[in-house]
Amino acid sequence: MSRPALWTCDLQPEQFTKISQLVYRLCGITMRPGKEGLVKARLMKRLVALGLESFTDYLAYVEGDTSGQELVTMIDVLTTNKTSFFREPQHFTYLRQHMVPQWRQNRHPIRFWSAGCSSGEEPYSLAMVLREALPETDRRDILILATDISTRILATARQAVYTEETLSDVPAQLLHKYFMLVHREPTPTYQVNETIRGMVRLARLNLMHKWPMRGPFDAIFCRNVMIYFDKPTQEGLVQRFWTLLQPGGHLFIGHAESLSAASHHFRYVQPAVYMRPLDSATTRNEP
Repeated sequence: MSRPALWTCDLQPEQFTKISQLVYRLCGITMRPGKEGLVKARLMKRLVALGLESFTDYLAYVEGDTSGQELVTMIDVLTTNKTSFFREPQHFTYLRQHMVPQWRQNRHPIRFWSAGCSSGEEPYSLAMVLREALPETDRRDILILATDISTRILATARQAVYTEETLSDVPAQLLHKYFMLVHREPTPTYQVNETIRGMVRLARLNLMHKWPMRGPFDAIFCRNVMIYFDKPTQEGLVQRFWTLLQPGGHLFIGHAESLSAASHHFRYVQPAVYMRPLDSATTRNEP
């Protein structure tokens, strides 16, 4: 009997619900109704790769995979990884104007965490800003931890190779200074140089699981990540960020996000920027 064409496979409501529950349980991401088409289109690639004929077969395969690898792969396929160099530039301006001047006078270790670093543009942007703004960077104890749940996207971050189009927001002087041309054809591609890559430590991390790092961090960038979580998950995550930030440390979130409806102890600084007060007591609500 010939196999049915894969494009005829339907994703039934109960299958979408089961997939949504698996994703939520593993990484806290809420997949709301209306995402059925996206889920079907992305997981169809896994059916093709595994030679499976239906989503019923696929779910059985996921549940029967005792290694858990297919569940990780499923998360890789379903999660969105949209980013760019110097995305939401107001954050980098704030960093240069309000945080770097303090570090010029205080030589304590500087620690950043890019939580949900995607393909690496955010932590490498941070590294360039710090290297440009802080004198004697090589003599300072500076580290940017960059984590993501997607093994696939972390592989791209480790390679640190980007197309000319991807680098459109990188100023020309920084492109010349911190990138190496690795291919001219069929399209120019560049690799972040070792000076910048050496400031970033990449690791896979599920934000819903136990965190091995202890901090404290001077700043945590978790931008355009919490929009995929429900309110209880967001509040729990924000509280965990609080405990890892040193007093005076900052939390940067996406401009499409807000903590205004969440219960937290951060002091609002400006849109998408929050600070753990030096006394860790005084707070004010955002407008």
